[in-house]
Amino acid sequence: MSSSAATLHKFFVHAPDKTDPDAFARRLSVRSKHLEGAKKRIEEGTIRVGGALLTPESLCSEQKKMIGSAFIIEAESIETVQRMVENDIYYTAGVWDPERIVILPFVSATPFP
Repeated sequence: MSSSAATLHKFFVHAPDKTDPDAFARRLSVRSKHLEGAKKRIEEGTIRVGGALLTPESLCSEQKKMIGSAFIIEAESIETVQRMVENDIYYTAGVWDPERIVILPFVSATPFP
């Protein structure tokens, strides 16, 4: 009997933060917990690349204002990615705007890290 491994696909995730005045403070208040979870997913190979999205003004400033997240996930299905996003502290703590999150299948045209 042969066992077949699940086929993994890559998905691009764009998770913008909410825009209310307290959104940035909420992000900072749960950031360490978010980074713990991300580190675990990076180590297991689920998150292939990821990071914070910044305001354009952040490029010329010492203060970096985070306004969302973007990452590429490797998973069996878009539903798996959706569950992962919905279980992230940024989602449950009201940092990410659930109405604006985008998850799309992704095919890389360049080598992957």
